[in-house]
Amino acid sequence: MSFDYLALGAGGSGFNTLDIFATLFFFIVLMVLLKKFAWGPLMGIMNEREQLVASEIEAAENSRLESQKLLDEQRELLKQARTEALAIVENAKKQGDVSREEIMTTAREEATRLKESAVREIETEKARAIAAVREEVVSLSVLAASKVLEKEVTEEDNRALIEATIAKAGEAK
Repeated sequence: MSFDYLALGAGGSGFNTLDIFATLFFFIVLMVLLKKFAWGPLMGIMNEREQLVASEIEAAENSRLESQKLLDEQRELLKQARTEALAIVENAKKQGDVSREEIMTTAREEATRLKESAVREIETEKARAIAAVREEVVSLSVLAASKVLEKEVTEEDNRALIEATIAKAGEAK
């Protein structure tokens, strides 16, 4: 079976205007149907998809901007925290230096006070010792003088008396 009659101009008889109009009519009907049932919904879907993609791009850009803003805020907070930490450390060092100086000054003053107190105490004890030795010497001198006056002393007795007085003075210390 030959289908040559279906092909345009296959019959060899030239132009077939009926075929041309039929083809043109079916083409226009097909275009109208495609526009109504396929092209309109297809373009609607394409427009929805375009709007969806645009909104997702906008949301992604907003999210990126928000993330950048938060990152900048976090960096600023971290910078402030570092600055505050350095200030706290510096303040602690200064207070430590001040405390150390106060302690050193107090210790020096206490050492000076203790030294002066010890010197005064030594001077007082020295004065007491000298006074005690003077009293002892006076009492020994009086004792020696009274013994000398009691009896006539020979040179040997005088020497023995002096040695006894010196020995007694050595025992008193």
